[in-house]
Amino acid sequence: MVSSDQRRRQLAREKFERQQRRRAEAQKKAKRRNTVIAAALAVVLASGGAVYGSIVLTGEDKASDDAASSSASPSESASPEPAMTVDRKAKYTMSLATNQGAVTITMDAAKTPRTVNSFKHLADKKYFDGTKCHRLTTAGIFVLQCGDPKGDGSGGPGYTIPDENLNALGKPGADGSVTFPAGTVAMANTMQPNTGGSQFFLVYQDTKLPPQFTPFGTIDAAGLKVVRDVAKGGVEGGAKDGAPKKPVTIEKAAVRKV
Repeated sequence: MVSSDQRRRQLAREKFERQQRRRAEAQKKAKRRNTVIAAALAVVLASGGAVYGSIVLTGEDKASDDAASSSASPSESASPEPAMTVDRKAKYTMSLATNQGAVTITMDAAKTPRTVNSFKHLADKKYFDGTKCHRLTTAGIFVLQCGDPKGDGSGGPGYTIPDENLNALGKPGADGSVTFPAGTVAMANTMQPNTGGSQFFLVYQDTKLPPQFTPFGTIDAAGLKVVRDVAKGGVEGGAKDGAPKKPVTIEKAAVRKV
């Protein structure tokens, strides 16, 4: 018969082994994240080559030893994708009232039903209210990234949604990219399939990217001007990728059926 002390030692050993496996997985994810970020900053100029990078949602990739030990906060714990409530045949608008001006996004539920459904679910719960657009890129890729309640690129709603509408922007060119036209709104992700959460990016200048980010909306003319004005202000510290020098806060978000 196994004694209580032996049992405790066995449980402690099993716990240690689980933590080691989780740490190893976290390290692999961090390494992949760093590789992706490096690619995002790369600008290929030789021989007139394509210039593009990657938009990354890093909620999973910033796992620390504590997170690997299952000490995530309730907002980060896994939860199911919200039940479908939107009309798949309808168009919806997402209105973002920001401190820099209003941005209105038209969304097509017929083409991206689960993405639109998720945004309506989150907006109805005031998930985006008071959040910052934490990332601006001004070289190679030209986007303003928003939708993270933490404001540092690591936050998410606790669930992921599948990729949708990936063929909408045409077939990839010789460099493997497609053009995301100015005014496009698309989902950020971890560069792995079906890892979208709440973060999204607003394209303010034609940008080449791999066709693996769900394009789900289009910005109105006034909203595009707002984003371009933010981009003109540049990135803090004169960098090409980071927090915008002109801070952008989503004061209120609302999704309505047109």
